Amino acid sequence: MLSGLNHLTLAVVDLQRSLHFYHELLRLQLEATWDNGAYLSLPGLWLCLSLDPLRDPVPVVDYTHYAFSTHARDFDALVERLRGAGVQEWRDNLSEGASYYFLDPDGYKLEVHVGDLASRLQACRDKPYSGMRFYP
Repeated sequence: MLSGLNHLTLAVVDLQRSLHFYHELLRLQLEATWDNGAYLSLPGLWLCLSLDPLRDPVPVVDYTHYAFSTHARDFDALVERLRGAGVQEWRDNLSEGASYYFLDPDGYKLEVHVGDLASRLQACRDKPYSGMRFYP
């Protein structure tokens, strides 16, 4: 039986650039580095950056992305910091709660979101998606 998400590993082409992005800009806790990688963390998340110079930089055109939580009081400052650093946006927010969708230096699709599963489910109960069902 699965008990949770263990870790997320992202292949990166420039480790120092990615370390700067995740540690300095997004402010994840730096836990360890080595020649070809790094471990960073947030409460409940272990992120591994793994150097892979052969990573295909062609952006994926689907909705797959990784979302980080933030508090409402921190949202505007975080978005301004990202915009000030010239981070590219990839989508407008179309759902409940404040969200900002952006790309990391390797083109991974990321989001910062104010809210959680409970707030999303409540918004969906108030205005359900087509064909939506809820389970106990």
